[in-house]
Amino acid sequence: MLRPLTDAEWPAEIADMREGFAGKLNVYRVMAHHPALLRAWSDFRNHVVTRSALTSMQSEVVILRTGYRHGSRYEWAHHVARGLTVGLSRDRINAAACGPTDEEDGLLIAAVDALLDHAKLETALRDQITRQLGTPAVLDIIATVGMYTTLAFLIETFEVPIDSDIDAVPLP
Repeated sequence: MLRPLTDAEWPAEIADMREGFAGKLNVYRVMAHHPALLRAWSDFRNHVVTRSALTSMQSEVVILRTGYRHGSRYEWAHHVARGLTVGLSRDRINAAACGPTDEEDGLLIAAVDALLDHAKLETALRDQITRQLGTPAVLDIIATVGMYTTLAFLIETFEVPIDSDIDAVPLP
């Protein structure tokens, strides 16, 4: 286990990041053990979280499915909370694990599964997503799955605790 750094332990070279996203979550407080990695992660994370071609609800479906597929209780709990905040219903959240309730979520879930199972989107699926959501969305789905897969590896390897302000929602 690699525990999240406290404010007192926070590295001076990334002091400017402590008050932003990096200081708010245990996963980034663990990543702060490697300041250069956290600094490099920042731009990628900011794009995926705030500038994606996906809507916030589409992003959350992708993240929930990725977290579920990796068995990451941390990601699941955090993104159930965030999904509810951006307007996902409990049914859509549960569908990210158990099966889609509509065509768009089904497409997003199929994309996550294809990426995790085969490391690519087959042509037909890629083309369908492109027709419905556009090429930037295809690229952002791939980036989102990649980013949250990396976070799941970090979370599971170092047993990162769920943040105290998040309910420990169990995986379905």
